[in-house]
Amino acid sequence: MARERDLLSTEIVNRGIESSGPNAGSLTFSVRVRRRLPDFLQSVNLKYVRLGYHYLINHAIYLATIPVLVLVFSAEVGSLSREELWRKLWEDARYDLATVLAFFGVLVFTLSVYFMSRPRSIYLVDFACYKPHDDLKVTKDQFIDMARRTGKFDEASLEFQKRILHSSGIGDETYIPKAIMAQENCATMKEGRAEASTVMFGALDELFEKTRIRPKDVGVLVVNCSIFNPTPSLSAMIINHYKMRGNILSYNLGGMGCSAGIIAMDLARDMLQANPNSYAVVVSTEMVGYNWYSGKDRSMLIPNCFFRMGCSAILMSNRRRDYTRSKYRLEHIVRTHKGADDRSFSWVLLSRCIYQEEDEEKHKGLKVSKDLVEIGGEALKANITTLGPLVLPFSEQLLFFATLVWGYLFGSNRGHPYIPDYKLAFEHFCVHAASKTVLDELQRNLELSDENVEASRMTLHRFGNTSSSSIWYELAYLEAKEKVRRGDRVWQLSFGSGFKCNSVVWKAMRRVKKPARNPWLDCLDRYPFQA
Repeated sequence: MARERDLLSTEIVNRGIESSGPNAGSLTFSVRVRRRLPDFLQSVNLKYVRLGYHYLINHAIYLATIPVLVLVFSAEVGSLSREELWRKLWEDARYDLATVLAFFGVLVFTLSVYFMSRPRSIYLVDFACYKPHDDLKVTKDQFIDMARRTGKFDEASLEFQKRILHSSGIGDETYIPKAIMAQENCATMKEGRAEASTVMFGALDELFEKTRIRPKDVGVLVVNCSIFNPTPSLSAMIINHYKMRGNILSYNLGGMGCSAGIIAMDLARDMLQANPNSYAVVVSTEMVGYNWYSGKDRSMLIPNCFFRMGCSAILMSNRRRDYTRSKYRLEHIVRTHKGADDRSFSWVLLSRCIYQEEDEEKHKGLKVSKDLVEIGGEALKANITTLGPLVLPFSEQLLFFATLVWGYLFGSNRGHPYIPDYKLAFEHFCVHAASKTVLDELQRNLELSDENVEASRMTLHRFGNTSSSSIWYELAYLEAKEKVRRGDRVWQLSFGSGFKCNSVVWKAMRRVKKPARNPWLDCLDRYPFQA
């Protein structure tokens, strides 16, 4: 019971003046009880720590052996003067030429094997985020008026959506497709294809213009969209529209939620490792109109309030010649899937955490369970615990690991373990802008500053929840503010149905100046704002 109470938070809500009944004319209040993220840094599973250190050790043999060889070599030649060293080398070369040649042969062979076997560096050349036209922009009040005019919602449903919107952290300049504004059914294949064409081709046109590459130069194409998956696929639509080459490696990921963008990047990375001198394009989007819900189930009305139009397109490369013009280099990708965990799996079955289905009146929609925040916290805990050994400074790793093991063995510090300072590992944070509540809990648990979550909060306010593309609108915000400098590390963190939590770490190759095309340029002077 104590653990259950710790996961609940309360909030007093002013419901306004009572219009009827015995309390007419008086103010009324209610107490709202909601779940929040578990304090996941208070209970870290050792198996995820071991997994993170396993990743680190697999690549640490070079770091361990090279210093030893350098020390041995230094000790051997450190006592010799420069003249003695050259004389010794010359005499050895005169009297034992075969040994010298053999040594250089082994050295060249070893270096060749090393450089040929190590993973290729993957670069992010550039990216683009689609910015819809202003005629698709709606305020929160316009959104409610539009929903009322459709005639599909009763007053109770409209009032519920209004309360959600005003506490969501979403501003008055987000975008919705025109199909939602009509009274007809907007969740059709025709409207879905129309919206997909608009957002995907808009983002790709900008990407190809920025990078100055031809669509035929792209060797790998990965598209992710969770809800809308037509036949032919979205990737086929792109290939047909841009007349891409016939041997392109194309993939279409569906049903994988808001974290699918990083999954798509992971797949693109694997394809680039197997195909040298190639470009890969990753397109991340979601169709808002096709997922529009017109029923009365409150748990299915929540996505209507949060999800908005958006799309990102990124260009990845493994070509060495792109080193100088690329913005970022890929450092790490860590993926966590809690579907195999018995407890999480049973939660998903019983509560259907994020589940697409029909309501009692056969209206299709996306159902969001009240257990979402708690289940997401478990996945997030596992992900950042695995990521920690790969990115944290050694001092933080030592303190974290020592206190963790001490508490695990003796139980003396389980109430107050050492919480790693992830601000020492990253200069910039791009956390999926799901909702204000989620961002509040993440900021509290990770002990992030307001500046650390500024990009996420401003993206939620300006563009809403754009699903898997939101982390790129956040990075676009950082670039527009000219905050990214050479050597900076960027942590992109997303989570979604399944339940999955994924992280990607980028390192800036150069100082990123304000781009000529960026979705924030027309409103940059208004951000950040004080809520």
